[in-house]
Amino acid sequence: MTSIERTAYPRFKRLISAHELHLFSAPSREEAAWAAESTHSEGHQLALLLALKSYQRMGRFPKPEGYPEAVADFVRQAVELPEDMVLPTLADKTAKNHRRYRRDRAPAAG
Repeated sequence: MTSIERTAYPRFKRLISAHELHLFSAPSREEAAWAAESTHSEGHQLALLLALKSYQRMGRFPKPEGYPEAVADFVRQAVELPEDMVLPTLADKTAKNHRRYRRDRAPAAG
């Protein structure tokens, strides 16, 4: 049987290795700078980077609660955001703008 990560609706694995985190979730300096310029708060910067990296890897936009804690912590640490940073609940308009930014910024996985 095909694993859920390899289906038409991919999800994050339950266990993610350090190698996979570095390979698929590490934002480049350019991506981090772009996210910082595109948002007005550190929480939104984190949300945008998580969505960007997820879209690049899976070709879809997970809900904020769909990100494994390990991935969110890894991205937060990679761009040196505060440890107590929590993903904000995005207003509908903000979420729509973030989806547009991500689509313009990165091609989907495929």
